[in-house]
Amino acid sequence: MPYDPLMNSLGLPKPPAETRVVVAMSGGVDSSVVAAELAREGYDVVGVTLQLYDHGAALAKKGACCAGRDIHDARRVAEEMGFPHYVLDYESHFRESVIDEFADAYLAGATPVPCIRCNERVKFRDLLETARDLGADCMATGHYIQRKMGPHGAELHRAADPVRDQSYFLFSTTREQLDYLRFPLGHLETKAQTRALAARHGLSVADKPDSQDICFVPDGNYASVIEKLRPGAADPGEIVDMQGNILGQHRGVIHYTIGQRKGLGIGGLSEPLYVVRLDPDARRVIVGPKSALATRRVPVREINWLGDAPFTSQPSWELEVKLRSTRPPAPAIIRPISEHEAEVELLNPEEGVSPGQACVFYAPDSTRVFGGGWIWKGRG
Repeated sequence: MPYDPLMNSLGLPKPPAETRVVVAMSGGVDSSVVAAELAREGYDVVGVTLQLYDHGAALAKKGACCAGRDIHDARRVAEEMGFPHYVLDYESHFRESVIDEFADAYLAGATPVPCIRCNERVKFRDLLETARDLGADCMATGHYIQRKMGPHGAELHRAADPVRDQSYFLFSTTREQLDYLRFPLGHLETKAQTRALAARHGLSVADKPDSQDICFVPDGNYASVIEKLRPGAADPGEIVDMQGNILGQHRGVIHYTIGQRKGLGIGGLSEPLYVVRLDPDARRVIVGPKSALATRRVPVREINWLGDAPFTSQPSWELEVKLRSTRPPAPAIIRPISEHEAEVELLNPEEGVSPGQACVFYAPDSTRVFGGGWIWKGRG
């Protein structure tokens, strides 16, 4: 996009001082740097932090993104940089929109990704509406992803730093949301650059560790959280092979994920066995050889399409897809069934594909993100 001297650094046609920006502040270094940089550039910055849950143990833990200490850190950055800061109580909504579905999905044998649902249902929907209510011209976040202008409007692109890229978690960002959102860190090459900016601003969070866990599961123990939310979720049952032969007992389906090999407690067999399917209704964990994990056809629904032409305008799309956040995109053919449902054929079968995970679409020859959907049933 050619440089326009009438546009400010956020792509809006007025001076920074007349441009109000709501910054979603988690209390971490990334969103703090975004707020500080925009304040330094002279924008009318308003910091907003969401209180999403209140676990007593988490309030004293540094790693969880929405705990009490993080709210304190966000407020402190706002004080240091001299802009207003608000804390919004979204606890009940977060539980209904994110935590309850997370627990129910695990109980149904899926492997959910609650951070995507949080972005989709809380941060980029409700918080975005709050930003509009505050009279903001746009909302900025500390996510590592890029927004670029193309011939048909704003496009979503992977971050410049492939290690930090968060496009997998933001595939459900809609075109309307993309018009309003800004991601000022997406062009940075390394996280070290972000920390250097924090140090340059003298921010108290410059050396704060990154959060590694889901914010409401601060110790990484999903099963214990689900047991508290859904008593009886850890009822024991049988571990069976693909022919239905009983090989052992398990301590609750929620303790297992597709592709898991360790911790099955069924040693002494001629070949390693992996979890290939979960049957929560029968309380069974089905195991099989590694070859049984190979999946070629993946049903996907709730598709958010970010291509220029309508999703159903052609019988298939040759793109790349990412089925887990830790895996690189791989070539696939996407065949639309409707505007929001498709079958994805992987050119090379992948292992450990699980319902509840996201399937994110990428252009094979650029950094552009074409949206994605949710893996929802079956195995091919």
